Amino acid sequence: GGGKGGSDFNPKGKSDTEILRFCQAFMTELYKYIGPNFDIPAGDLGVGGREIGFMFGAYKKLRNDFSGALTGKGLSFGGSLVRTEATGYGLCYFAQKTLELMKNDSIKGKKCLVSGSGNVAIYTAYKIKEYGGTVIAMSDSNGVIYDELGLDLDLIKDLKENKRERIKKYLDYHKDTKYFENSKDIWTIKCDLAFPCATQNELDLDSAKALIKNNVIGVFEGANMPSTLDAIDLFIKNKVIFTPGKASNAGGVLTSGLEMSQNASHISWSFEEVDSKLKTIMQNMAVSIIHKAIQLNDEYNLLKAANVIAFEKVADAMIKEGI
Repeated sequence: GGGKGGSDFNPKGKSDTEILRFCQAFMTELYKYIGPNFDIPAGDLGVGGREIGFMFGAYKKLRNDFSGALTGKGLSFGGSLVRTEATGYGLCYFAQKTLELMKNDSIKGKKCLVSGSGNVAIYTAYKIKEYGGTVIAMSDSNGVIYDELGLDLDLIKDLKENKRERIKKYLDYHKDTKYFENSKDIWTIKCDLAFPCATQNELDLDSAKALIKNNVIGVFEGANMPSTLDAIDLFIKNKVIFTPGKASNAGGVLTSGLEMSQNASHISWSFEEVDSKLKTIMQNMAVSIIHKAIQLNDEYNLLKAANVIAFEKVADAMIKEGI
C-alpha cells in the first residue's frame, strides 16, 4: 500500500529551516502509522527529495531503524537511481507502447503539450525529446509558455529545480516565446499528443473539447486524476487514446517498489538496470490493459480496462485467501 499524509502547510516562500522543522514535526505523528511492510510514503505535489530526506531523517531517529519506510530518498542514504525520472519516463514508455499497439504510431515527430513544470513534467518532456517528439508548451500554476519550434528543456529544469522560479522567468532568456496568464490555456494550443502532468482536475470538459477540435491523437495522464470524468467520457466517445493516471503514471510508485527491493537486499542497481525494469513493466502494463479493453469490446476505454484488471486481481486474491 502507498502511504499518503496531508497538511495545511504551504512550502512556497518558506526557508529550508522552516521546511525542515515542519517535516520533523509532521513525522512525530506519521511515524506511528508507516513502515516498510505496510504503508510507504513517497513524494508528491510539493514534496520532493529535500522533504523526503528531512522526513526520513526524523523517522530514523524516532524509530532507530534504517529501512525502506519512505521512498524517493537521496542516493547516499538508500535511494534508487531513476526514482527522480521514473514517473515521467514511465509515462512515455506507456504512451509509446500504447501508440504502437493502437495506432501503429509513435511519439516521433509529434507536437506535444506537457502541463506542469515539476518533476513529472520535466522528465516527461526529456523522454518525449529522446523519442523524437517536440515539447511546444509547458506550464505552472501562474501561466503557460509556448514555442512552436520547441522549448529549451535544460533552461526549464534549471529555473524550476535549481532556482525555484516561476515559469514566466523563461521569457527573460527566450523573448520570442508566447506566454498565457491562465494555465488552462495550454489545452487550447494545437498539438498531436497531450500529457497532463500538473494537478488534479486540470483538464476539464472545455479543455477536452478544445483538444478534440484540434485533432489530438492521444491524452496520457502523468498527474493523479488530472482529467475530469466528463472530459474522459468525451475522449473515449471521440476515439481519442486516453490512458488513465492509475496506469500511465505508475512509474514513480513502481520505482519506489524497486527502491524497497534494493533496501531489503542491501544492494544498489545501476541506472540502466532500474530503467530497464521500469520500461519492461510499464510496457507490459500497457499491453495488458489494451488486451483487456479489446476483450471487453470497448477498445478505447482503457480506464474501464484498468479498473477491471485491478478489481479482478484483488478479488481473486481475496477469494483464494478466504477473506
